[in-house]
Amino acid sequence: MTADQTALAGARLVLPTGIVEDGRLAFSGSTIAQIGGERAPGDLDLSGYTVVPGFVDLHVHGGGGASYASGLAEEALTAARTHLEHGTTTTVASTVTGEIDEVCRQAAVLSELVEDGVLAGVHFEGPFISPGRCGAHRPDLLRDPDPALVRKLVDAARGTAKMVTLAPELPGGLESVRLLADLGVIAAVGHTDSDYAGTLEAIEAGATVATHLFNAMPGIQHRAPGPIVALLEDERVTVELINDGTHLHPSVLDLAYGTAGAARVALITDAMGAAGMGDGLYPLGPLQVRVEDGVARLVEGGSIAGSTLTLDVAFKRSVTVNKLSLTQTVQSISTTPAALLGLADRVGSLTVGHQADLAVLDSDTYDLVAVVRRGEWIKGAERFSTGS
Repeated sequence: MTADQTALAGARLVLPTGIVEDGRLAFSGSTIAQIGGERAPGDLDLSGYTVVPGFVDLHVHGGGGASYASGLAEEALTAARTHLEHGTTTTVASTVTGEIDEVCRQAAVLSELVEDGVLAGVHFEGPFISPGRCGAHRPDLLRDPDPALVRKLVDAARGTAKMVTLAPELPGGLESVRLLADLGVIAAVGHTDSDYAGTLEAIEAGATVATHLFNAMPGIQHRAPGPIVALLEDERVTVELINDGTHLHPSVLDLAYGTAGAARVALITDAMGAAGMGDGLYPLGPLQVRVEDGVARLVEGGSIAGSTLTLDVAFKRSVTVNKLSLTQTVQSISTTPAALLGLADRVGSLTVGHQADLAVLDSDTYDLVAVVRRGEWIKGAERFSTGS
């Protein structure tokens, strides 16, 4: 091992090629330099721990008491740091419905943090969504997805827009999907009243993601399969799932995995500012949210308002409750979302030459114990001793 390398030895490694027990991984600077090799003096002993790639969250609104929709860089930094300490090393910041000009202002602030390497992009959730499925979005601020307005939001992000969630059945919906596809921005179907045929049209137009599948869309009926079936059955679509035990019954998550497979599932948090915090009152864009027993609901109306989830909890639930394999869980929480963002050559797997973004879990409980981002210990370094 060279002087500038840090080596982790004795760990279970979840690699793209499978699981390696008693493995060894070394990183130099910000990059994974070696996987395998003999133990050496100075290696950190990670016996009893599992190392997986850092988590990638496509859809998160805030955390640590802070919101990406605040339009304040300080709050965005707090939210990103909160999720980083829970293993999310790559974060896309999600906005919520607001006045178009205000959301543009928020996007400009967030784009600077993307340019600084804090965030991986911007996701616009709203205002181009169905009034009947608006959830925690203010109904009076919703707009039809006029392609000119969609383009205005994307332009405000100055090349950092990664995804726009919209209801394709609204006037301008399909045209906006085609526009986003042409711009290289993910068009996501969500907060929608679209039917099965209309959703297929959106997919043909270029939609490739289902925003928190099952939530804020019509359920499956035996003669009206609706958007869920269309999104699940098409190989071109990646489906977001919120595995917090509130948004989805475990059997529903299992159904999605059984139909789409791990490679087409992206586990997300959809977290708002209360993630990493306690119960209480929190803002979500222009709305107020009350969190009780870890469940976020609008003060007015009582709709579920995002989550308080962090991806380390989603990882543990996936393995312990849903009995997914480690490789399936890593695929959905890191590899698949990284590929969607066009970052598969840098993050999302334990691969030589990739960024040294690591999450270290207790091999028995699957609790997160340490995080490394770009070769920097974010938490947990003091837990490990050097071998002899």
